[in-house]
Amino acid sequence: MLTKWKKFLPLTTMLVFPFLGMLYAWMNKPLEQVYRLDTPIDDAIPFISFFAVPYSVWIVYIYICLVYFFIKDPKFYFRGLITYTVCALLCYVIYAFFQTTVSRPQLTGNDVFTRLMQYIYNRDQPYNCFPSIHCFSSYMVMKALFTSGFRNRWNQILIYGTSSLIIASTLFIKQHVIMDVIGAIVLVEIVYHIIVKLEQTVAKPYSWLSPKEQTRFPGSP
Repeated sequence: MLTKWKKFLPLTTMLVFPFLGMLYAWMNKPLEQVYRLDTPIDDAIPFISFFAVPYSVWIVYIYICLVYFFIKDPKFYFRGLITYTVCALLCYVIYAFFQTTVSRPQLTGNDVFTRLMQYIYNRDQPYNCFPSIHCFSSYMVMKALFTSGFRNRWNQILIYGTSSLIIASTLFIKQHVIMDVIGAIVLVEIVYHIIVKLEQTVAKPYSWLSPKEQTRFPGSP
């Protein structure tokens, strides 16, 4: 029985999430200089409290996707986890030097969605918005699935659909603006590309040598 579960030990690397979460909470306070990136398009986007639901399930959804990737192909689990960690740390650096904020609407009503919105607003201060962590992580699992060999009709519908809904929710509940979404996508594209290139370098440590030169080294192709 113990041997059966040993194969899941690599999933303990997800313990990096609580550490990153504590680091974010420590940084989630206003600095002396705070910037705004909202546009007239952001102002035109309506506030819809229902989107508090997809916004709230975000981190559980990311966990589920990573575990699914691990089961299907551990390479994509580690690639996703490393991408998340690097992107999160880069976000924290950006927050420290270029902190942005968003305007939140006055909440009215006592329905379940409004109460959930109040919880979200109380838990997360309106700072450290660019790039959006919700958006980069949701886009990251889309990117990982797209580059995998195990994507199919159903997992694409579920992952692309849920990620898109979460990204949209950040705009409809006024937690982020469009530039936060764009910044998140660009960040993932850059970091993911670098990680893939590094994987290829590690997998082929002598690939930069000519075929004749590679034969001089043990373990080379």
